[in-house]
Amino acid sequence: MTTARTTRALRSAGAVLAGLAALAACGAPGGAGTVAAGKPSFEGRGPITYVAGKDATGSVQPVLDRWNKLHPTEKVTFIQLPTDPDAQRQQMIQNAQTKSDAYTVLSLDAVWTSEFAAHRWIDRLPQDRFPLARMLRPIVETGKYRGGLYAVPASSDGGMLYYRSDLLKRAGIERPPATWAEMTADCAKVRKLPEAKGMSCYVGQFQKYEGLTVNFAEAVNSAGGVITDPVGAPHVDTPRAKRGLDFLVDSFRSGIIPKDALTYQEEDGRRVFQAGKVIFERQWPYMYSLAAKKDGSSKVAGRFAVAPLPGLKGPGASSLGGHNLALSASAGNKATAIDFMKFFSSEQLQRFTLAHAPAAPTYKALYQDPTLVKKYPYLPTLKKSILHAVPRPRVYQYGDLTAAIQREAYAAMTGSKNSEQALKDLQKALQLPAAE
Repeated sequence: MTTARTTRALRSAGAVLAGLAALAACGAPGGAGTVAAGKPSFEGRGPITYVAGKDATGSVQPVLDRWNKLHPTEKVTFIQLPTDPDAQRQQMIQNAQTKSDAYTVLSLDAVWTSEFAAHRWIDRLPQDRFPLARMLRPIVETGKYRGGLYAVPASSDGGMLYYRSDLLKRAGIERPPATWAEMTADCAKVRKLPEAKGMSCYVGQFQKYEGLTVNFAEAVNSAGGVITDPVGAPHVDTPRAKRGLDFLVDSFRSGIIPKDALTYQEEDGRRVFQAGKVIFERQWPYMYSLAAKKDGSSKVAGRFAVAPLPGLKGPGASSLGGHNLALSASAGNKATAIDFMKFFSSEQLQRFTLAHAPAAPTYKALYQDPTLVKKYPYLPTLKKSILHAVPRPRVYQYGDLTAAIQREAYAAMTGSKNSEQALKDLQKALQLPAAE
C-alpha cells in the first residue's frame, strides 16, 4: 500500500551508508549474467533506472549514490513518480505499453504484480538468485504469478491499530480493543476525560484512492467476508461483506469516524494522530518512529502503542501491503538490474534501515532478533498482522477493480447509496477476469 504511500524505505539513509559497501559488492561484474540452462538469461551491463513514487525525505538517492560509487559503469538513476499510487501505476503502464526502455527496476505496490505479469510488462525472475526462503511466506507470495516469481519483496506492510495508551489507562481500560464494539465503547469512556475533550475516535484512509480500497477490504475481511474468491470471482453482495461496509458507514453517520476523514490519506491521519486529536488510528508501521520522536514534532511520543486491527467478533485482518521490485520487460542491462535488485532487497540493508524506515521487513530473522524487538517493540504486532493479512484481490484488471471499490464504498460512506445497493453495484462491476 501499501499500499498507498511514497517510498518510505531508506528514510534516513545517511546513517546506513557505511554498511552498504559490502552489500553493493554482491553486484560486482560477472554476478548475474546468465541463469541455469533452460531458463531465460539476463544479459547486459550498464546504466539502469530505479522507478518509484516520490521520495519526500530525500533519503533514497544517497543509497543509490553508494551503489553508483562502487559501480561507475552501471549507475542507477532514480526516476521519481507522483506520490499518488494510482498515478504511479498509470505511468508505469504507459511506459510498458510503449515498450520503452526508460524504466528498468520498478517499485510495484505488492498488489500490482499479477496485473503486470499477466500483461507481460515485467520479466519472470530467477528464483534461485534471491533468498526467498529467509523471507516471510505471505510476503513472498505477493511477488508470484502462476507459480513463477515476477517481483522480489523489498518491503512489506501490515496495518495496525495505533492507540493512545495513556488515555486508555486513565479511563480504566486495561487492554486495547479487539472488536469494533469494544473500540466504540472505549472511545466513549476516553472522551469523558477532560484531557480528551474534542478528540475524534477513529480515523483511517478514506479518500477516494487506493487507501480506501485497503480500508474497505480490511472491513470486509474483518467481518468474515471476502471481496473475491481464490479464482477471482467476486463475493461482495453478501451479509458478511455488508457487515463490514456497515461498520464504516455507521461510524461516519454516528461520528465515530469524523467527516474530515473522507479526505484522509496516510499522511493526513498521521498528522492528526501526532497532534493528539484522535484516540485510535488505522495506520502502517512507518508512522511508529515518527510518532515516537521526542523532538517536539509529535505530541504523543511515549503515550501511544499498537495492537492488531479490531474486527467484528475479534481481531481483524489487515490488507497485505508493501513494495516489490520488478524488472521491466522492455528494459536493457538486465544483468545489472538483477544485481541491483539483490542489493536493494537484501536482509542487511533492511537491518540497517529499520531504524529509519519502519516499513515491515521481509526477512524472518529481523522479527526474531531480541535486540531489534527490544528497540522496536511494534515488531511482534507487525509480524502477526502480516501473517494474518489478506492480500487484495489478485485480478488481471486490478485498476478497474480498485476504481469500482473506491466508487461504491465512497458512495455508501457519503450516503449517496445505502450499503446494500452499493454492494450489489460493486458485485456487478467486479465481474472481471481473474489473474490466477
